[in-house]
Amino acid sequence: MTPHSSAHSPTPDGSRPPGALTGFDVDLSAQEVLRRAQVMAALGPDWDPIEVLRGEEAAYDLLYSGLDPQQQRFYDDLVAAGVLPDRGDGGGGGRAAA
Repeated sequence: MTPHSSAHSPTPDGSRPPGALTGFDVDLSAQEVLRRAQVMAALGPDWDPIEVLRGEEAAYDLLYSGLDPQQQRFYDDLVAAGVLPDRGDGGGGGRAAA
């Protein structure tokens, strides 16, 4: 931690006026590197991010499959409003999978 200048300058004897705040800057980059390393270690060597994404896409396909006409309209409205992502051809040409 390193102190930085405050709105209140020290008095000539080096003290600060009562109630003056001292600011500190904290560099968390070393902790962030450690956190990321721990996350990767916890995921393990067999973690495959591409396979995880494929599994998520398959789950969305299943979630939005078999919609009745009213549900399909709601789905289309939510996509048009930007609430749900436009899945393009991955979701059946922009429509929920049948």
